[in-house]
Amino acid sequence: MRNFIRVMKALSDPNRVLILKLLEQRVLCVCELRELLGLAQPTVSRHLKVLEEARLIDFSRDGLWVNYRLAGKSDNPCAAAMLDHLKQWLDDDPRVAGTVEQVPFVNRENICNR
Repeated sequence: MRNFIRVMKALSDPNRVLILKLLEQRVLCVCELRELLGLAQPTVSRHLKVLEEARLIDFSRDGLWVNYRLAGKSDNPCAAAMLDHLKQWLDDDPRVAGTVEQVPFVNRENICNR
């Protein structure tokens, strides 16, 4: 039951749900997510930590970058099921659709060189 509650709590915040919808599009780093969400970097990092603890996302390091992606095969069946369902939900939500449209235009090199 603990895993189920952790996943539900992680999905209780609209920004965390939006992060998952953005990560459906492609791998993103914190600065790209910050740019898309319009949130402070520490806030984005806290959201990512909650999603990681619920096993909804994974990350990998690539030099200076930390790349976030949706979790692959999770040992948490609740997380895996919710990610499968989330792919079918919210695409018609105006905030989700508007933010997802911006994903192709964010570029970590441009953001960090400002």
